[in-house]
Amino acid sequence: MEEARNVHLRKSPRPQPGRATELAESAWAIVLFCVACGAVAGALLPLLARLLLALPWAPLEGPAELLTSVPEPALTLGTIAVGVLGGLLLGFTAAHESLSVRVRDTHVTLTIRDSSQEFAREEISVFFRDGKQLVLLGPDSLELAREHCGLNWQRLADSLTAYGYAWEEQDPHHAEFRRWVPGTPGLPTGADALLRARAQVRKDEDSAEEARELRGELLRLGVVVRDEDRRQYVRVVTGDAGG
Repeated sequence: MEEARNVHLRKSPRPQPGRATELAESAWAIVLFCVACGAVAGALLPLLARLLLALPWAPLEGPAELLTSVPEPALTLGTIAVGVLGGLLLGFTAAHESLSVRVRDTHVTLTIRDSSQEFAREEISVFFRDGKQLVLLGPDSLELAREHCGLNWQRLADSLTAYGYAWEEQDPHHAEFRRWVPGTPGLPTGADALLRARAQVRKDEDSAEEARELRGELLRLGVVVRDEDRRQYVRVVTGDAGG
């Protein structure tokens, strides 16, 4: 029931008409964090190689011997340099794939990977957090967007509700999901085949985009899918879901 939902409309000051609030992660902070992690990993690599060689039997013994054959300080400086370069590459990739949210009275824009999605106020029912993902539902309870989000959740919730958008701490339809297994009854024609294909591609970390496309195909059939570890959970949206 609608009145049973725990929708938070915080009493934040209403922004001035026409103003916009943009929330985005600091690209420099992301890059510097990854570079620091890479440098630390590079500095520890020679020590790890020596520890491996001290064991009676060790995996990767050949590469460890080759690595430790390089004299110091060239070895440590070299592994730190490699770690920094790897962290730099990872940092730029993470910054490129980070989500930014622009909020206005009339619409909300989500930007990620150089592409933007704009949703008018009347298209939006509620925003909520699902683990590390930001999810946006329409009035028919179908998902409009589901994106990994590294933003501060409290600040995001306060910004959205300040403009009058609804925010919930969890999926208001969480109780409607059931675990999918091949042959689950009650699914629209073609949904089971799409879920089988999606279960297969999710085994490969490089197939995230294909899994995303299959999620979109399922939404066209009225099936919302959420992931929990290696399992898929589904709910079917009926024609009167918005009521």
